[in-house]
Amino acid sequence: MLPAARISSRTRRPIGHALTSPSSSASSSRSTCSAFVTSPSRPIHSSPPLQPRSKGKGAYREGEEGEEEEVDEAEDGKSAEKTKDKETETRSSSSSSAADGVGASSAANGAAAGGASGGDGSEGGSSSGSSSSESSSSRQLTSPTVPSVYPQVLALPITRRPLFPGFYKAVVIKDPHVCAAIKESLKRGQPYIGAFLLKDEEGDADTIENLDKVHRTGVFAQITSVFSAQSSKKDSKSGDGEAKDDDSEGLTAVLYPHRRIRIDELLPAHGSPQHAGGNLTPKDDGAHQDSDSGVVVSKDPSDAEAAAKGSPAEHIPSHGAPYQTSFLRNYPVSLVNVSNLDAKPYPKDSQVVRAIKSELISVFKDIATLNPLFRDQIANFSIAQGAGNVFEEPEKLADFAAAVSSGEVGELQDVLEALDVEERLQKALVVLKKELMNAQLQKKISKDVEDKIQKRQREYFLNEQLKGIKKELGIESDGKDKMVEKFKEKAASLKMPEAVRKVFDEELSKLQTLEPAASEFNVTRGYLEWLTNIPWGVHSPENYSIANATTVLDDDHYGLKDVKDRILEFLAVGKLRGTVQGKIICLVGPPGVGKTSIGKSISRALDRQFFRFSVGGLSDVAEIKGHRRTYVGAMPGKAIQALKKVGTENPLVLIDEVDKIGRGHNGDPSSALLEMLDPEQNGSFLDHYMDVPVDLSRVLFVCTANTLDTIPQPLLDRMEVIEVSSYTAEEKRHIAKGYLAPQAKEASGLKNANITLPDQTIEFLIKNHARESGVRSLRKLLEKVYRKIAFNIVREHGETVFPEPKGELQPASEEAVDPNKVAGGSESNAQSVVPPPTPSDSKVSSIAGQNEPSEAEADNKVPARDAPPSPPPKTTTEERKPMEVPPSVNVTITIESLKEYLGPPAHYKDRLFTRNMPSGVANGLGYLGNGSGSLMPIETTLLPSKEGSGGSIQLTGKLGEVIKESANIALSFLKSNGYSLGLAPDEKTNILEGRNVHLHMPEGSIGKEGPSAGVAFVVSLTSLLTDKLIKPDLAMTGEVSLRGMVLPVGGLKEKLLAAHRSGIKTLILPLANRSNVETDVPENVRKAMEIHYVGNVWSALEVAFGEGAWSQRAREMKAEEENEEKERKEEEQRERDAQTASSPSAPEPTKGEDGANKDQPVN
Repeated sequence: MLPAARISSRTRRPIGHALTSPSSSASSSRSTCSAFVTSPSRPIHSSPPLQPRSKGKGAYREGEEGEEEEVDEAEDGKSAEKTKDKETETRSSSSSSAADGVGASSAANGAAAGGASGGDGSEGGSSSGSSSSESSSSRQLTSPTVPSVYPQVLALPITRRPLFPGFYKAVVIKDPHVCAAIKESLKRGQPYIGAFLLKDEEGDADTIENLDKVHRTGVFAQITSVFSAQSSKKDSKSGDGEAKDDDSEGLTAVLYPHRRIRIDELLPAHGSPQHAGGNLTPKDDGAHQDSDSGVVVSKDPSDAEAAAKGSPAEHIPSHGAPYQTSFLRNYPVSLVNVSNLDAKPYPKDSQVVRAIKSELISVFKDIATLNPLFRDQIANFSIAQGAGNVFEEPEKLADFAAAVSSGEVGELQDVLEALDVEERLQKALVVLKKELMNAQLQKKISKDVEDKIQKRQREYFLNEQLKGIKKELGIESDGKDKMVEKFKEKAASLKMPEAVRKVFDEELSKLQTLEPAASEFNVTRGYLEWLTNIPWGVHSPENYSIANATTVLDDDHYGLKDVKDRILEFLAVGKLRGTVQGKIICLVGPPGVGKTSIGKSISRALDRQFFRFSVGGLSDVAEIKGHRRTYVGAMPGKAIQALKKVGTENPLVLIDEVDKIGRGHNGDPSSALLEMLDPEQNGSFLDHYMDVPVDLSRVLFVCTANTLDTIPQPLLDRMEVIEVSSYTAEEKRHIAKGYLAPQAKEASGLKNANITLPDQTIEFLIKNHARESGVRSLRKLLEKVYRKIAFNIVREHGETVFPEPKGELQPASEEAVDPNKVAGGSESNAQSVVPPPTPSDSKVSSIAGQNEPSEAEADNKVPARDAPPSPPPKTTTEERKPMEVPPSVNVTITIESLKEYLGPPAHYKDRLFTRNMPSGVANGLGYLGNGSGSLMPIETTLLPSKEGSGGSIQLTGKLGEVIKESANIALSFLKSNGYSLGLAPDEKTNILEGRNVHLHMPEGSIGKEGPSAGVAFVVSLTSLLTDKLIKPDLAMTGEVSLRGMVLPVGGLKEKLLAAHRSGIKTLILPLANRSNVETDVPENVRKAMEIHYVGNVWSALEVAFGEGAWSQRAREMKAEEENEEKERKEEEQRERDAQTASSPSAPEPTKGEDGANKDQPVN
């Protein structure tokens, strides 16, 4: 008999191969069925013998309106009694079989004996029927007949391997709707389905959504028995006592394939899933034909009767089917129209067929000699096929060879799809040959393993005998043996690589030879401890759920939409690839924006362990790569320490402040960091201390930095940079109200106090006190406010409301603290909680660095070094309980009270001039070093020069070299274009004849650098020379070239946030920065201001001053820019057309968002 194989819970894998057919006798069928089907629980359904739908008594016929009417109630009652008697006998038979230790299902036995027929289903049915008649004269059972034509069946996709006619298989079905449909089919006496192999070997589905996902050639199978997939009926009820639906646990169905079929059409599912816990039994809507769904229903009872008698297919009308399938429309299952596939006729005396059969039989014999289980299968197959020579039937022989072989899925499916007998035999022979090769190789491997095991067992027995002899002789072993055993046990539970295992064995052997007193002993022991503490082969399961990651990121951070999207994209790619290794994330942004907390959120979203270390100011390579073992106190680097601490091979390691890494005489840590982070190198990271390759490729490294300028370029090239920009005022308000204020309130002991913080107060606090890009300063200010409130509450209510607890502190016993030691200044005194009080009659003074003796010591009344012992300090083990603020205390933090708590605002005024701005003054925009923006006013004035000179410029305001060059470029542009700008009467006149320019940028203590003030310089100087005023609510930024072109700059988001905060209404920005503004700047900020994008200085002057001498040139430049943009788009269209013509399947290139050159550097 065949052992029953285990059923996978995830895929419907075959339990085993039955080498029997229902066509055999009842006794033989019962015994062979028990060989391949074992059930952990009793069957909940068993396929009854199929009754033909005749017009006799006790039968059902289909009415005109699709309803099944009972013909004879009396006869039906008798039939029900017979069925009940049969089920009782079946249960008793099942009990007897289980008692004998066979473990088979009685339902399976009964179905195999009489419910399923072999081959075409005729002979087995007759044999089974006659046997049943002889065994029981009191009951008459109609012979079951498998329909020869069944054009529409329930389709069930299977995985791993196809089914072959004549060989039982068991499949597990998880879909509750499919389970319910199968139960309904069994109740109606139609236990037939179509089984088709999924093309995806890892797929797990019970329905077919698309024909492309399955092989169209399958088998027409009969469900012989059905079992619950639950492990035990004890678990059929949930914890709250409610019974679970059997369908929710799935079913195990035993299938007997009868013939090959092919899918002609997949019908859409009309049923809809019902709510959880709902009844899956559909209503009977009668027998009718739905023209839309394509469901074929029998209309004429004679058709069913003809099919039950085994009449040919041509005698059945095309409009009906012998069995009704309309009830399956109420379930969301797969229905298919199928057609039978018969083997092509072949000449009986074919020499090729005969030769292939002989070769198959020869291979069978060879495999049987190597595998006893295979020999039993061949014997059972021969017995099951009756008295004839089964090896003379090439169709069955090919199917048997494929069914018992563990070949490739594609090869087995090819055998199933082959209709030509000669082709089928050849393909089956290929599969069987591979099985023979595997059996031979398995035999060779088994022999080699047995030889090695015998040698190791001999060594093991000798070592155990040696240990026993030592014990009997009384040779005591020191703790070294226990230590060695401990290391061996820890190493046995780890999946060490072969090279590491070799080093471990060598070090362990060396430890056994060393004496515990030797210095090398401790070094070797420490090395082995580190070697066994590394989690070799241990990793935590990862979670790539996008929904879970979104929830975690939203819970931990407000705003930062772009950053969250980048992280979710990163996780989506990891979900598809199955891993995120090979990527290094670098979070870059100003201080306080949450870079470190984002790294923690990523570890929470992935369910990875978290480890953080900072490399800011690190200058020693040994901190990363460890020390050599030759040094005293040597230890591994941070990477090995991280693996030891987290206990898994796939943690998330956050490397903080990677832009501040140092470089000293001990090497360059950035190069060592490169080896640790580089995906091409960290698969075999070599630590100086461990000196064995350690796999860091599964570690997800996340780095943080404030700027990219100081990160070494080779290291930066390997990083996936994610910019964390500054928060807007609205985002800060939400963060303060939802996160920072509650935390500060609880930290100040006011968790349940009635303290109100209005939104107006938070906005005033952000605008006038906390303008930095992050929220760290805002958190400090809120903590300060709540500390002040806590102090005021305690001071106002005093000890009556907040009494100091009494009787908690007790003097320590003399046994606990020795007074002599305390007074004598010993180590105990140094570790005491409260220092001993100085005697009141002693005075300590310090003159010239020396202590003078007290008056008592000078009079020799008290010895100078023999002072009386002071009392011991008071200690306690009880924790102090927090005090509750009375409900009567109500505090509202207003804008006026902020002045009391925080003092005057740190930022009082943004604009230098709010109205009536004089000529020569313009508003520029700057990006500060802390990640925030600022409004930067520019002042210019004319100074008289010496006779015959003029045109020089004086710059003040702590300006850098680049911004000075930008001012000189602006002045040179005005000098060379003075006539066209209307500043000079002719081209030869110097606009600054006899005059000099003084340019100043206020807040002279703050350094200023960068080229982005070029446009503001030109506009300010033009205002000065033309005496035209600039609107006070106008600001601008952009770099200017010597020919008057406006170039793009950086920091647009921070600059526009500062302009919005300062009340600016109109902005002049570079045309090339349009895409940056539309992408990075919030929509509410953009809509609150009128933004003009300019590509040249003439257009900027027209926006600032209106119509003037520069307007004509501005229109010409604008027309040229439009023509260039048009030509660029036409050129891109021509390139796309050319690519489409050359390769029609190639994807279209992505259009640029604007006309800016993507390779231009942005400052």
